[in-house]
Order: sequence, then C-alpha cells, then structure tokens
Amino acid sequence: MDLDTLYLTPVQPTFFEVIETASGLVELFPAVWSAAEGITSPDVRARKTAFNRLLDLGAPHLSPLISYLLATRILEPDLTLRCRIVQTLGELLVVDEDGHQAPDAVRRHMISYLAHMRTRSIFCLLQTAIADPNLEAHITRLLNTCPHAGTHLSEIASDRRTPLPVRQQAVHFVGQVGFLEAVPALERLAARLEARRNGQQSMPFAPPPTTQDESELLPEIRQTLWMLRST
Repeated sequence: MDLDTLYLTPVQPTFFEVIETASGLVELFPAVWSAAEGITSPDVRARKTAFNRLLDLGAPHLSPLISYLLATRILEPDLTLRCRIVQTLGELLVVDEDGHQAPDAVRRHMISYLAHMRTRSIFCLLQTAIADPNLEAHITRLLNTCPHAGTHLSEIASDRRTPLPVRQQAVHFVGQVGFLEAVPALERLAARLEARRNGQQSMPFAPPPTTQDESELLPEIRQTLWMLRST
C-alpha cells in the first residue's frame, strides 16, 4: 500500500497499519497515537490501559517515537507500571526468544534519551530494582546506555538523605555495570563509614543511632570495589 492509496481510503483502519518507507522508518496509525496520548494521562488507570494497548499493538518494537516516549516514562509515578515499562525498555535492547531484535532506529531513539539520564531518572530505576529484583538485568542494560550513570549512582550512594535501600542498589549497580569512575567516591564513602563505625565501637556508652545505620552499606561497597578493581 502506498501513501496516496492510504490517505484516499475513506475508512480508517480500526487497528493500525504499518508502512515501511523508503528510509526504513516505520509509521504507525490511529490506534497507536491514541494509546501514546493515553500513556501521559494524569489518570493512572488510563496510563495502564494505554500501555497495555501499546504492547498489544507491538508499537514499542516498531516505532522509534514510541520507544522514545516510553523511555521518558522511567519517571512514571506508579511503581507497578514503571516496573513494566522498565522491563519493556530492557527487552528492546536484546534479541528476543524468537531471535528477533528491535530495528536499529527504535533502539537508537530510545538510547538517545537514556544517554542523558540524570539523578532523578536513575533514582527511579533503583526504586524498580527494589520493587522487582527480577528487573536487574534490564536495569543494568539501561544504565549501561548512560555515560554519566556512574557519577549519578555514586552521588545517590553518598547522599545521607536517600533511603538506605536505594543507596545499596546504587552501589550494587555501580559494580554490575562496571563504572570505574565511581571508585574514588566509593572509597571516600567507605573510609567515612569505617571511621564512624570505629569511633562508635570505641565509645560503647554512646546511644544507638536513631536513623538508618549507614554502616550497612559497607559490605556492598567492599564487594563492588573488589569487582571494579578486578577488571
């Protein structure tokens, strides 16, 4: 079907049609556009319905625009939906069980967004790792697309205001991806925590901490530093 024939057809397709253009780009039609609008709705139920629709249509694997749009939804407020989005994005970066891979344009557009992730986006990824440990491989792939992710992870790990489980995940993924630039920050953090713990041990009369015990980070930091130094 050529473009002239499509636009002259009086009845719009009820689902969507795919046109492979000369440039190799894929264009999707009304059902996809409607779902794409729904994924940004203020209503979480509408967003979930729209996401399911996009998956049913196979749009994330066909449209560079939809893959880019889903990448922006790493900031999705609903954690359950965010986990599903992260899984979908991670799957776009690998060959599926049938031996198929998303087109280059799809992966390129998605990575162009992920490459510029900042602390907030990476924080959201770490929350999904806590919510669903099965997403670890997907999150590792997504972080690996961002050249500055190691810096953001080390900042999260060092931030005392950040919940301890998120900080532990930050340290863990530094090691999983292999961000060598994070080594100095982790070494400083380990030295600070060890000095504090040694000081507390030398003062047994001191009251126990009333907030999260940062020393719980030390085993993860030591493991990560060992992994990075072994590469």
